[in-house]
This record gives sequence, structure tokens and C-alpha cells, in this order.
Amino acid sequence: MIEFGHGTHTGLRREHNEDTYCADPDMGLWLVADGMGGHEHGEVASALARDVVIREVNRGKSLADAIQLADEEIIRHSNEKRSERPMGTTVAAVRVNNNNYEVAWVGDSRVYFWNGSLRQVSQDHSYVQELIDQGAISPAQARTHPHRNVVTQALGVTLPDQLKIETLRGSLATGQALLVCSDGLTEEVDDQLIGEILNRGLSAQETVDHLILAALDHGGSDNITVLLVRCS
Repeated sequence: MIEFGHGTHTGLRREHNEDTYCADPDMGLWLVADGMGGHEHGEVASALARDVVIREVNRGKSLADAIQLADEEIIRHSNEKRSERPMGTTVAAVRVNNNNYEVAWVGDSRVYFWNGSLRQVSQDHSYVQELIDQGAISPAQARTHPHRNVVTQALGVTLPDQLKIETLRGSLATGQALLVCSDGLTEEVDDQLIGEILNRGLSAQETVDHLILAALDHGGSDNITVLLVRCS
């Protein structure tokens, strides 16, 4: 049995919510897209990413192929509008079939695995992550780096032949869970506190609500979207 919770919040400093998500247990699809480019641009890009992935998964495409097609469609839409402002979005998606799951992502929206302890399974496509990989800064320093919000890959911004869609597969046992979120959560709430909240023994929806409240309590500087998929 799959139990899930979902929620999104504009945050305390933004006028609009450019995050979009899908939580569809019938499809076995959970997805977060964090739009960028300002009102309308970000909202359109993230909604396009969601809609194209849903459409293509329903047609039998893999998550990676669906995300690739979403990139192409957002670029095409942007070119048609001839907008001077960039239109882009991150995406982090999970498909669950029975107890098996597939994860795919582009950008810095994240997927975590919970098994009594928290482990990040996605790796950010971001400037600070590259600095961490090079040993130039520590993960702790990355949290306060002035360029921590700069992504190096995004749908609608990265050309299709340069898009780096990363995937992984695994399985869920009873009590294990996948957390999918935009950086509005991880910007404000560190992994230790996320783990503590997941360990409170709450329902999936209550856990999501507590995570969003924690992000707001710590500043709510960005849109916050959180999905939790738990095997029960």
C-alpha cells in the first residue's frame, strides 16, 4: 500500500507560486517542477513540464524520455512567444509500480530516500554542487553561498542535446518513503531537521504539512512544494 501527502505554499516573500506538482497514485507518478523566469514565465514552464510528463508517461514513455520531450516543448513555446525573459523549470519525478520506483531529475529540486534515516538520492545540478564536487567548498558552506540558487541544468533553458537527465531505480519496503521537494524546503530546512520531522510517526499528509511549516518558520524565502510517498 502507498500512502502519500502533498502540499505547496507561495512562501513569505514571493507574490506568486511558480512551483507546480503532480500527485497521482493511479498513475504512480509524483512530480515537482520549480519554475523560473518570473510570474507567468516560471508558472508556464513548470506547468508545461508537468503536463508533458503526465501526457508522455500515459503514452508509455519512460520518465527520462518524457522529461526530454518537456524540455523541447518548453523551448518551442518560449520561441513562439519570442520572450526576452528566460522560461525554465527544474523537475524531480518519481514513478512507483508495486514496490519498485524510478527517479528522474533535472536541476536542484530534490528526491530523498527515508529508511529511518534520510539520504539524498538526487544530486543537484547547481553551481555550488560543482564547487562541492571540486572540493572548493563544503556542503555547509554551500548553504550560505551567494550563488547557491544558480542551477546549471533546467528544462527550457538547457538545449535538448545538452540536457543531463539523471535517473535511478530502487524498491520500497514497508515504512520506507520517498520525499520530493523544491528548493524552497531545502533552502530553509536542513537535512537533520527534515529527518527529525519524518521520524515523528505522523501520517504522510501531516508530515508534509509539518515540513512546509518548518520552511515557513525558517524564513519562507521561496515557494515551497513537498510530496511524500510512503510504503505502508
